[in-house]
Amino acid sequence: MLFDNSSKILVIQTAFLGDVILATSLVNSIKQQFPAAVVDVLVKKGNEALLLDHPSINKVKTLDKRRKYREMWRLIRENRRENYSHIVNLHRFLSSGLIAVLSGGYTVGFDKNPLSRRYKLRLPHPVMQGIHETDRNFSLIAALGIREKVNPSLHPSKEVFEKVQEFQERPYVCFAPASVWATKQLPMEKWVELAEKLTKPIYLLGGPSDAGLCAKLAQQIPGKAINLAGKLSLMESVAFMQGAQRNYVNDSGPLHFASAVNAPVTAFFCSTVTDFGFGPLSEDSEVREVRNLPCRPCGLHGKKECPEGHFKCGMEMEV
Repeated sequence: MLFDNSSKILVIQTAFLGDVILATSLVNSIKQQFPAAVVDVLVKKGNEALLLDHPSINKVKTLDKRRKYREMWRLIRENRRENYSHIVNLHRFLSSGLIAVLSGGYTVGFDKNPLSRRYKLRLPHPVMQGIHETDRNFSLIAALGIREKVNPSLHPSKEVFEKVQEFQERPYVCFAPASVWATKQLPMEKWVELAEKLTKPIYLLGGPSDAGLCAKLAQQIPGKAINLAGKLSLMESVAFMQGAQRNYVNDSGPLHFASAVNAPVTAFFCSTVTDFGFGPLSEDSEVREVRNLPCRPCGLHGKKECPEGHFKCGMEMEV
């Protein structure tokens, strides 16, 4: 059942922030070919702020995982009332599969989802083959007639840009030193080493949970950095990165912020590798990593600590 301009489509991506950003590539690709099609998106509650006022998205729905099962049934009932022609599930876990198969419509997704046998169309999700996540996602809609992939995008409003304008009037760089996973996080001493090589003002970005780490880093490079972790909204952070002369990030959400606004970026890949499919997409981008370590990668999502105890993939990084 191919897409057309009368299609009403729900795209499900209830995973991490970066996954949601990369999903905008798929949405943009559909809308470029079929501008009259209606595309709604379902994300985990807390990630919706990035997609509000996105020109390719009609409506953003949220799943509050604190009340997951009650929310799932609410969404299933709501989705059935919406009468979607297509459900495209990018998420690979049971909860999203249940929502997808019970919401009606022509269901498409990856075969790694436990309920994928109930899909109308299921395709493989190859990892460690150097295929970018946006290309894996695109395979789902290419099977439904979409011919050209469009890059992911975010669209900070005029009001958001005005809030951060005072910092964009002079050259500056951004550091996003935190990660959910310890082995994906460049060590503190490496951030200090990098800061000492730079002459421009440095702004430290992150969420409220990253404020402590950024405060410690700011203390170790006195006079060189301003800690904005926890002080900016998600979209303000995106706008901030868009105006930076360069952004230095881990393999984490801010990497995809940069991709979505084509901002200059240097990405440090410690325990993970770009072959997983989550490398930068900005025109001006570079990846730094320690090659030829037999223990690398040690996991798809990173780990709480180095399994080998030496963390060479971070400690030997050239910054």
